[in-house]
Amino acid sequence: MDVDYELVNQTKGFLDHAEGLRLRDMAAAASSLGACLEIGSYCGKSTIYLGTGCKKNKNILFSIDHHMGSEEQQPGEEYFDPELFDPDSGCVDTFKQFRKTLKNAALEDTVVPLVCRSEVAARKWSTPLGLVFIDGGHSFETAFTDYNVWARHIVHGGYLLIHDIFPNPADGGQAPYDVYKLAMASGLFKKLPTTQTLGVLQRYECGRLVK
Repeated sequence: MDVDYELVNQTKGFLDHAEGLRLRDMAAAASSLGACLEIGSYCGKSTIYLGTGCKKNKNILFSIDHHMGSEEQQPGEEYFDPELFDPDSGCVDTFKQFRKTLKNAALEDTVVPLVCRSEVAARKWSTPLGLVFIDGGHSFETAFTDYNVWARHIVHGGYLLIHDIFPNPADGGQAPYDVYKLAMASGLFKKLPTTQTLGVLQRYECGRLVK
């Protein structure tokens, strides 16, 4: 499960390397339980780690992103990148970069891109999931919707991962952390050790954890 670190460093994104390695390891474990799914791929940095983990069990990573940028990536906002702005459409467009990343990482036979909003993909979803990684929009409404429509598809013993967990409001936005706390309060998940801002929860199986 070797990650192409040179490619990772060249790929636009906001994921810490330690967080990425945790994603890889969790995907390697979870892909023995079912397919994996990420919400919010941007240009594919997280996808490299998750896809590499899924390769261990020859499983699939579904990657959901409308590829028009999240709230904070729009023109005039803090994380706007003019290199990703498409003047023809007048919108941010990260899909071209994402596809390039998949090709360079040799993940085209592992990753299934779903170019749409998260809740649209969930409408007719029936595939059991070993892992769900939430890293899409950072408004509470968007983060909660991602949790609400996808957590039910995680198999017993599977994992829910949420990025950008900031217990201290001075460090960052609170929406992902609020959703993380809601997941904990649901009684469906047990908290596992975090990595930087990556929260990791495991779903109980019939009232107990899978060993």
